[in-house]
Amino acid sequence: MEQATFGGGCFWCTEAVFQNLKGVEKVVSGYTGGRISNPTYKEVCSGLTGHNEVIQVTYNPAVISYQDLLEVFWKTHDPTTLNRQGNDAGTQYRSGIYTQTDEQQRLAEAYKQKLADANAFDGPITTEIIPLPEFYPAEAYHQNYYNQNRSQPYCQFVVKSKVDKVKSVFGDKLKSEVA
Repeated sequence: MEQATFGGGCFWCTEAVFQNLKGVEKVVSGYTGGRISNPTYKEVCSGLTGHNEVIQVTYNPAVISYQDLLEVFWKTHDPTTLNRQGNDAGTQYRSGIYTQTDEQQRLAEAYKQKLADANAFDGPITTEIIPLPEFYPAEAYHQNYYNQNRSQPYCQFVVKSKVDKVKSVFGDKLKSEVA
């Protein structure tokens, strides 16, 4: 098993996007890139800690590659809005790839450059790509959030649209019980 860490806005959204992919064994919502150890959700939401809401994906590279995970990452959020995804605004919602190996760093930077060279987005890509600082799991109630709170308005109006997009664009990469 290997791990990948991504920040693509609210971790409820990114968790729901990645957890149904074939080869993904576990997705943990958490925080990285801040100034204090073991931050709370309230502290991170204040914008004062410098942390980003991220997910840490444990995956089987024999089933899904890091490049496949990067493709899903790039196609399921807006990497051109600095410190914002939709109505969620603040540094905790910044776009980021937090690498755990030199190879992940190389692949992530190459993918970003490929997208920039192709003018794939209307604006410049603001995604940070840096070695993973410390990862702190979020509180238990943030884990598996969408699956446990589907009727919650944020899940209905924001998360569900991302999950539906993954189903339509990446159907071949979904676990059979989801497809």
